[in-house]
Amino acid sequence: MPKPDTPTPSAPPGEPTPAPALASAGETVPVPAGAPVSVPAGKTVPVPAGTPAPAPGDPAPGADPPPAPGPPPTPPSPGYRAVFRVREFRFVFVAHLFSLLGVVVSELALTVLVYDLTRSPLLSSLTFALGFLPYLVGGTLLAGLTDRFPPRRILVVCDLVCAACVVLMTVPATPVAALLALRCAIAVVSPVFNGTRMATLADVLGEGDLFVLGRSLLRIVSQSALLAGFAAGGVLLTVVPPRGALVVTAATFLVSALLLRLGTVRRPARGGGDGEGGLAGTWAVLRDRRVRALMVMFWVPPFFAVVPEALAAPYADEIGVSTAALGLLMCALPVGTITGELLAGSSLSAAARSRLVLPLAVTGVLPYLLYAVRPGVALAAAALFLAGATGAYTLGLDARFVAAVPEERRGRAMTLMAAGMMTVQGVGMAGAGLAAEFVPVHAVVAGTGVVGTLCLLAAAAELRATEGRDGADRHVPHG
Repeated sequence: MPKPDTPTPSAPPGEPTPAPALASAGETVPVPAGAPVSVPAGKTVPVPAGTPAPAPGDPAPGADPPPAPGPPPTPPSPGYRAVFRVREFRFVFVAHLFSLLGVVVSELALTVLVYDLTRSPLLSSLTFALGFLPYLVGGTLLAGLTDRFPPRRILVVCDLVCAACVVLMTVPATPVAALLALRCAIAVVSPVFNGTRMATLADVLGEGDLFVLGRSLLRIVSQSALLAGFAAGGVLLTVVPPRGALVVTAATFLVSALLLRLGTVRRPARGGGDGEGGLAGTWAVLRDRRVRALMVMFWVPPFFAVVPEALAAPYADEIGVSTAALGLLMCALPVGTITGELLAGSSLSAAARSRLVLPLAVTGVLPYLLYAVRPGVALAAAALFLAGATGAYTLGLDARFVAAVPEERRGRAMTLMAAGMMTVQGVGMAGAGLAAEFVPVHAVVAGTGVVGTLCLLAAAAELRATEGRDGADRHVPHG
C-alpha cells in the first residue's frame, strides 16, 4: 500500500488513470486532480482544511458540469379535443350550429319564395346579395354595442331578433319589399352577433391556443355549412313549401338563443373604453396601426379568394362541362379550407402557426395562375383546393389579433373585422362579375392571382412593419 506521502503514478498518455486503492480507517489517499472518486455508501471523504464549501446548486467537486440550458421546448398544440372539454364552449358550439343552419336555410327558402312571388331572377339574386351588403352598416354603426352591454344579453337578443324577422317572413300577407327589408335586418344584426361571440370566445377559452382552436372550429363549421347546408335546405324544400322551411329556421334561432342563455356565464359589459359610438368609435379602433394592419390581412385574401367561386358557373360554361363538374368547382375551395385548418390546428404548435401566417397569406391566390391555361375541371379543382388550404394562416393571425386589441375594445374590433370580411366578399363577387363582362373568365381568375398576390405582399409588408412596435403582440411567439 502506498504511503500517505507517496505520489500515485500517472498512467501513460492515452491510458485511463487507475482507480486509487481503498484506504483503511484513518488513512487518506491522494487522488490526481480531476480523477473520479467513488465513495462507498455511508462513508465520507475528508476535505482539506481551507477548501471553500460549494455554493447551493453548484456541482460537487469532481462532478461533470451540468449541460448548458437550451431554449425551452415548444409546447405542443392542445388539439381540438381540449377545446371541447370546456363546458361553456360546447354550448357556444352547438348554438353556432343551430344559428348557422337557420341562416343558410332561410337564405335558400327566402330566395325561392321571392322568385315564386315575382318570377324575377334579379330580385331572387338580390336576396343573396342582401346577405353581404348590410354587414357594413351593422358593423360600423352598431359595433359599439358589443362592448357596452353584457355579451350574453347581446347574443340572445340578436338570435331573438332573427327569429322574429323570420316569423314575419312566414306571414302570407307580407309583401316582397318587406321580405327584403326583413332580410336586411337579419344581415344588420349578424356582425354584432358574430363580433360579440368572437370576443366572448376569448373570455371562455382565454387568449391562448384554445381561443385559436375554438375560432378554427367555428370557421370549419361555417365552411361545412356551404357544403351541407344548401343540400339540406334543398331536401327540406322538397318536403315543405318555402314558408314552412322558414318556420323551421325560426325554431333554430330560438334554440340557439336558449342554449346561449342557459349554457354561458353572465359577464359584465367590457365598458367600451373609447366612449365613442358609430363611425367615431370605428375610427378610434382603426387609428391603431397594428390593429389596422391585422384587419387588412384578414380582409384582403377573401376579397380575391371568392373570384373563382363567383365565376364558377360561367367558367363551367366556358370550358363546356356538366353541372356535376360545376358542383366540384364550387366544393373544392371550402374543402381545401377545412383540410388546411384541421391540419394546422391538430399538428402544428402555436409558434409554427405564427411563423406560417405571412407565407401562407401571400401565396393564397397564386394557384389561380393555373387558370391562365384554361385548365380542365380536375386541374382547376386542384388549384382551388390548394388556395383554400392556405386559409390556415388565419389560425396564427387570430392569436396576433386578440393579443393586439385592448380588452375594452375587443367586441367592437372583432365586429368590425367580421363585417369587413363579409363586405369585401360581396364586393369581390360583384367585381368579378363586372370584369367577366369584358374579359374571358379564365383571364379574370388568372389576373386575380397576379393582382391579389401583389396586394397581399403590400399588406404583409405593412403588418411586418408593425411587429414589435408597441409590444401589442408580446404574448404571441414569432419563431
